[in-house]
Amino acid sequence: MSDSARERVRLRRYSELPVWVAEDHQEVLPFIYRAIGSKHLPASDISFVHFDSHPDLLIPVNMPADTVFDKETLFGKLSIENWIMPAVYAGHFSHIIWLHPTWAQQIKEGKHHFLVGKDTSTTTIRVTSTDHYFLSDGLYVPEDQLENQKPLHLDVIMVKPYKLCNNQEGNDAVSSAKKPKLALEDAESTASPNCDSYSEGLEKDTVTQKSGQACLEPSCSCSESQECQTAVKTREVLEILKKGDAFVLDIDLDFFSVKNPFKEMFTQEEYKILQELYQFKKPGTNLTQEDLVDCVDTRTHQLEDLEATFADLCDCDDEDTIQRWASNPGMESLVPLIRSLKKRMAVPDYEMVHQAGLTCDYSELPHHVSTEQEIESLIQSVYCLLKHLPKPTLVTIARSSLDDYCPCEQVDSIQEKVLTVLRSLYGTLDIHLAYSADSSPS
Repeated sequence: MSDSARERVRLRRYSELPVWVAEDHQEVLPFIYRAIGSKHLPASDISFVHFDSHPDLLIPVNMPADTVFDKETLFGKLSIENWIMPAVYAGHFSHIIWLHPTWAQQIKEGKHHFLVGKDTSTTTIRVTSTDHYFLSDGLYVPEDQLENQKPLHLDVIMVKPYKLCNNQEGNDAVSSAKKPKLALEDAESTASPNCDSYSEGLEKDTVTQKSGQACLEPSCSCSESQECQTAVKTREVLEILKKGDAFVLDIDLDFFSVKNPFKEMFTQEEYKILQELYQFKKPGTNLTQEDLVDCVDTRTHQLEDLEATFADLCDCDDEDTIQRWASNPGMESLVPLIRSLKKRMAVPDYEMVHQAGLTCDYSELPHHVSTEQEIESLIQSVYCLLKHLPKPTLVTIARSSLDDYCPCEQVDSIQEKVLTVLRSLYGTLDIHLAYSADSSPS
C-alpha cells in the first residue's frame, strides 16, 4: 500500500458535515488547513470543487514561494483572487474543478494540465500554463525554470441554469408545493441520472426522453415545444471525483449573482481609460517559448510601470507629477483620468485605482445581477449536480458582499437557499457563521 493510500485509510470522519461561511473568500483557507491538520482531509491530492463567478487562481505576484510553508504568514498575504494556487504549490490541491455561470468565462473551457512551482530566478510561485488568464498577470515561466513542481489538473465547466417550465412558478422553486419541471442534459450520455427537486421530500420523478435530452416531469405538464435547457455535465465531474475519496466543496455566493464593483466606483469615461492603460495585448497563436517569455516580460514591465505611477501619485499628484508620468509611451490618457478623479473627490485613492486597473486586462470582471428566477434556476442546477456526487468532506462558503461582488440586497437570501440545498442533500449540518463575531455553530 502506498503512503498516500495509508494516509487515506486513516482519515477521520465528521459526524455532521461542517459548513464554514466566511465573508471574503480567502478567509475559508484556514478552515481547510484545519481539516488537514485534524486528518479529516489528506495532506495531498485533494480535489477542490469551486462554484464561483471568478476563478480565484491568480498568485501573489511578489510572495516568496516558501511562504506557503509558514501558514500564519501565508494567510496574511492572500487576497480574494489568489488564495487557491498557494495551496496547490504546498501540495494540498491536485485537482480543481471551476464550475462557473454563463457570464464568467475568464479561462478557456475544458481540461488544463500544467505545473505549479518555484521560479528559480525570482523564488516566487509561477505556472507553465499559457492561458491568457495567467499570461496577463505575468505568471508564466518555462518548465525548466520551475523547481519543486506540482502537477495541477484544472477542469473548467460551465453551469447553465435550469429553465423553469412554468414561469409564474419561477420565484417559488424553494417553497412551492408544486414542483417545476426541470431538465438535465449530460453531454456524455443521452440518459442522465434522475434529479429530484430539493424543495420537497426527494421522491422519485419520471424521466422521459425528448430529442436526446432527459426531461424531468414531476408534477407539471410541458408541451413538446418547450425547451429542456442544459444544466451541467454531471458525469464529467463524477469521473474526476471517483479518483479520490476526499474533496472540498467551495461555493462563492456571487456564483448566483455578481457585480463588478469598479463599474460603480468610476465613471464610464474613467473606466474606459483604465481599460486602455491596463490593456493586455493577447499574443497570437503558435507561439514559441521565446515568444511567451517576451510576452510575459512586456506585460510585467507594463504593470510595474503602472504600479510605480500610482504609488508616486499617492505621495504627490500635482500637475508636474501627472505630466511627467503621462509623457511615457501609452500613458497619455493618464492626464484626463487624474483630472476627472480629482474633480469628483478631494483625495483620490490611487491604490484602489491601480487595483481596479489590474482587473482591466483582456476581459472585464463578470457583471450580472440576477433576477430571482435566475437565482432559483442556478440553485436547482447546483442541487442537481451535487445530488449525483459523493458527499464532500467539508463545505466552505464565501459571501463576497462587503466588497460588493455579491449584491448586498441578495446575499442573505442566496445564502439561505444554498444552506437549504445542503440540508436537503446531507441532513443535519455543522454550520459555522465565521463572518459574524457573535455567531456560534448551528
